Amino acid sequence: MRIRPYIPAKDYEYLSTWIDNEKTHAFWCANLLPYPLTPESLSELLKKNEHDWTDSAYVATKDDGQPIGFFCYSVNTENNVGFLKFVIVDRTKRGKGYGKEMLNLALRYAFQVTGAEAVQLNVFEENRIAKQCYENVGFVERTIDKNAFRYKEELWSRCSMIFSKQTFSAQDQTHHG
Repeated sequence: MRIRPYIPAKDYEYLSTWIDNEKTHAFWCANLLPYPLTPESLSELLKKNEHDWTDSAYVATKDDGQPIGFFCYSVNTENNVGFLKFVIVDRTKRGKGYGKEMLNLALRYAFQVTGAEAVQLNVFEENRIAKQCYENVGFVERTIDKNAFRYKEELWSRCSMIFSKQTFSAQDQTHHG
């Protein structure tokens, strides 16, 4: 697996098929984008987040170059903490380790290239499969904002999770040392 910058003209057609229902869409973007996703709405949001948060969008690809995952990443230079957003894996590839592999590549990039001391992300408690994936990678829960988001008649809790560089270095030693 590789990660590279997101190329809208090549990658949007893949990403758009990974979100096949409204709930998955809400889990993915907290309704910051209208459903269904359009190239224009995604492009506008990515540009806004690029400007506001210095986010960059990435895709994870199989070795043959086919996109199988997507995420955005930025680093806050004031506290040296990276932030992952809009993390998603091809719906036909979920449960097969691709998410974990993509997150490990994103963490390697965050710590070794951008020099972050930690990486944070938010996930809805109700998105149990995603939360379990983050925990399996090594993210730990920091805080939970109860009932922070309304989806139709449901109230979802937002969980803030963090992964420290020390944890990454320790894991890297076990895997490669």
